[in-house]
Amino acid sequence: MQTQWHLSRRDMLRRSGCGFGLLALSDLLSAEISPSPTAEADRAAHPFAIRAPHHAARAKRVIFLYMPGGPSHVDLFDPKPRLIVDNGKPLPFPKPKLERAKTGNLLASPWKFSKHGESGTEVSELLPHTAACIDDICVIRSMLADNINHTGAALQMCTGEQAFSRPSMGSWLTYGLGTENQNLPGFVVVSPAAVFQGAQLWASSFLPSAFQGTLVRDLKNPIANLTDPSGNIERQRAKLDGLRQLNELHRRDRAIDGQLDARIASFELAFRMQRDAPEAFDISRESLETQKIYGVDDPVTDMFARQCLMARRLAERGVRYIQLFDAPANNAWDHHGGLREALPKRCKAVDQPIAALLTDLKSLGLLDETLVLWGGEFGRTPTAEGDNGREHHPFGFTMWMAGAGIRGGMVHGATDDFGWHSVRDIVHVHDLHATILHLMGFDHERLTYRYAGRDYRLTDVHGHVVHEILT
Repeated sequence: MQTQWHLSRRDMLRRSGCGFGLLALSDLLSAEISPSPTAEADRAAHPFAIRAPHHAARAKRVIFLYMPGGPSHVDLFDPKPRLIVDNGKPLPFPKPKLERAKTGNLLASPWKFSKHGESGTEVSELLPHTAACIDDICVIRSMLADNINHTGAALQMCTGEQAFSRPSMGSWLTYGLGTENQNLPGFVVVSPAAVFQGAQLWASSFLPSAFQGTLVRDLKNPIANLTDPSGNIERQRAKLDGLRQLNELHRRDRAIDGQLDARIASFELAFRMQRDAPEAFDISRESLETQKIYGVDDPVTDMFARQCLMARRLAERGVRYIQLFDAPANNAWDHHGGLREALPKRCKAVDQPIAALLTDLKSLGLLDETLVLWGGEFGRTPTAEGDNGREHHPFGFTMWMAGAGIRGGMVHGATDDFGWHSVRDIVHVHDLHATILHLMGFDHERLTYRYAGRDYRLTDVHGHVVHEILT
C-alpha cells in the first residue's frame, strides 16, 4: 500500500534538496533572534514579566494625552505679541518650500494670554483649569517634527518613523520593562473614534505581538468578550490548560514561533483579566464627588473625563503605558476652518478632565512616578487658512510634560516672534522620545531589537535627552 506523506512547508524545505531550501528560511528567522536567545525565549513565554531598566528610573509609567489633528500652539501655550501688532500683514520672511496648502497673512490669536502660578507661565484663557496646574508643567515651545501630513506626523510622534510600520512607544516600553500588574494589559489605548493611521499608532510591528496596545473604543464596555458565557471558571481553566498542551505540542519542533508564544500569553492574560479588568476599568466605583471633579456626566466634558479617570485607575493599578486620544470624531483638533468656534469647544472638552487627572495623581502620590505628556502630531500655522483657520505646522509647536522627573513651572525653548520656526533649545520628536525613555530608565541607544539584519530602536539613529527639563 502506498504511504501518504503530509508535510508542512517547513518540513518540505528541510527534507528536499538536502535541506538547501531551509538555509534561506533559517537566515530570515535568525535575523529576528536577539543576541540572547534564552532571554528572548523567556520573554516570549512571559512577555509581561517585570524587567530591569538600564539605570534607575524616575518614572514607572506614562500617560500620553494625545490631541489628534494638531492643537494650535499660538492660541494655547505660545503667546505672540508680534502677531497682534502685525495681524493681517504678510509673513515677513519666505515660507518653507514644504507647504501643504497655501495660507494667507498673519492671524493673531483671538484669545488673551495671562500669567499663572508662581512661575508666571503664560497660558491662553481657553485653558483655565490646566493653567491652575502650570507649576507642575514644563511647557516645551520649541518642538520640531518632519512631516506636514497627519499620517506621517502621527506615525512619527507615536512610533518614531514617518512612513514604515515600526513599534509604538508603548510597545517599546512594555517590551523593555514588562508591566507591574500581570492581570492587566501593559499598554492600553483609549480612542472612542478612529484616527488617522489607526492601529499603526499602537501596534507592536516587528516586536512580539504581545506588546501591542489593547484598544478601548466603548467607554461603557471597555473590554469586549471578557467573560465566559458559561460562567464556569473551572471549566474555562481546564480548557485553557488543554489548549496550552496542544500548543506546546505544536511548538515542540519549532525553534522560533513568537506569534504562537504571544497567542498563548494572550489567552492566559485574558483569563487573568476576568478578575481584575472589570474593576480596573469601572469608573462608577469612584465617588460621585470624584466623578464630578473630572467632569463625568457633563455633556461637554463627559467623554474625555471618563478617559482621564480610567487612566488614573489604570495607572494606580500598574499599567505601564496609557494613551488617550481625544477623539469624539477623527482629527478633532484639525482646525483648517471654524477655528474661533471649534478650538474653544475642544479646549472646554479636555481642560477640566486633564487638570483633574494631574491634581488627582498628585494627591495620591502618583504624579511623582507617572510621566504625563500632552500634545498632538504638530501645531498650526501663525498665518491664516481662509479667514478662520490654520494649516498644519511641524516647524515649531508646543507640547508639555508633567510628573516624574520633570521640572515643573518652566518654559523650555522658543519659536520666533511669529511662532513659525523653533529657534532656541529645539526639541525634535526623536529628542522627546529619548527623554521619555531616559525617564523610564533606558538609554535610548541601547533599547534595541534585531530585525531584518539590523538593530532597530524607537529613536532610529537620532535623538538626545533634554536634560534641561529634568530635575
